[in-house]
Amino acid sequence: MRQKICFLPEKGEILTLPIHYNHMVQAMIYNSLDNDMGDFLHDKGFAHGNRSFKMFAFSRLMGEYRIDKNEATITFVGPVSLVVTSPYSDFCNSLANGLLFKSSVRLGHAQVKVTDISLEKDLVDDEKIKINTLSPIVVYSTLLRPNGRKYTCYFEPGEKDFDVIMDNNLRNKYKAFHQTEPPAENVSIRPLKQPKLSIIDYKNFIIKGYSGTFILSGPAPLLQTAVECGLGSKNSQGFGCVRVLK
Repeated sequence: MRQKICFLPEKGEILTLPIHYNHMVQAMIYNSLDNDMGDFLHDKGFAHGNRSFKMFAFSRLMGEYRIDKNEATITFVGPVSLVVTSPYSDFCNSLANGLLFKSSVRLGHAQVKVTDISLEKDLVDDEKIKINTLSPIVVYSTLLRPNGRKYTCYFEPGEKDFDVIMDNNLRNKYKAFHQTEPPAENVSIRPLKQPKLSIIDYKNFIIKGYSGTFILSGPAPLLQTAVECGLGSKNSQGFGCVRVLK
């Protein structure tokens, strides 16, 4: 399910946020859920092995904006929209009901009014789809240096490790949500042009992700998982949200 949520600032016509605002949108989403749903996702989620998945992803904020590099802020002028995707209907209902009930929510230090919520479902029935990122795709592995210290290695679309890690991540999400084994065939991704690197500061942690238009190939059930749960890692922190291009 894909929800498009539209906002307007309650005071004036502008909304100013830090450039790195992912954690603020994430907090707004959690604060809009009913207590049981919020506690379930925050504390437990959908587990597979030692991994737990929240099963939702969200886009960057969309609208007319300007950036002040000196102040490290982004200012939206007029309407702002956000896309949230998830296969979990209880989550979708809780979020929509919470937003409609409150009518206005806090985003950073600002109050914004919820003006519209629309719901759609992208049904994947093909083994090859064209997608566009609504937030950067993050694929990484935690490795050890010779001295034993851990470090994070981020991968770029086109690298073999990117496909392997992305495919394994999708399989784990599928198994955690559906409680059954996914199709055997692998999922691969091919950029249609050079992806754009984004470097995001999330609560003082630097995260690297890639945006662009891609061809995603593989079993339709796993492609459906990608569209609804997000591609790559850190989806509930605002990464890997995609849409299908017709």
